[in-house]
Amino acid sequence: MNGFRVGFGYDVHQLAEGHDFWLGGIQIPHEKGALGHSDADVLVHVICDALLGAANLRDIGYHFSDRDPQYKGIDSKILLRRVITLLDEAGYAIGNIDSTICLQVPKINPHIPAMKSCLAEVMGITEDQLSIKATTTEKLGFVGREEGVSAYSVVLIYKKG
Repeated sequence: MNGFRVGFGYDVHQLAEGHDFWLGGIQIPHEKGALGHSDADVLVHVICDALLGAANLRDIGYHFSDRDPQYKGIDSKILLRRVITLLDEAGYAIGNIDSTICLQVPKINPHIPAMKSCLAEVMGITEDQLSIKATTTEKLGFVGREEGVSAYSVVLIYKKG
């Protein structure tokens, strides 16, 4: 075994009026925001899950339960920093991350550079190690009906030293 490991993450959040929309660590202007126990940043959540899964450290719900009041409304970047600490303690480093956001509106492409900058800084990696893509679902399903947002992430980690 060469010390490389792959992880996968998937998450969904409902969209509703009257909530801030946090995505990729930044606030995006939109009349709807994602619902969740934390700030409901679906992109950060899938990256956390993919990293935890790759290191065989369970999942985001195991480490940061939505039944625990200390995580109510928490900035998901704080959770991501904690995941990076767990990875480091387990002896792993990030090779690269590839993520896709599924959202009908608003258009995400103009926000991707800010997301990459923000999340790379939080994780202590280069922007070149982080790919963020966006797609619609061609008006099909809950994403197409603008009822929710989903995201996927695949990561490669490796054993340090």
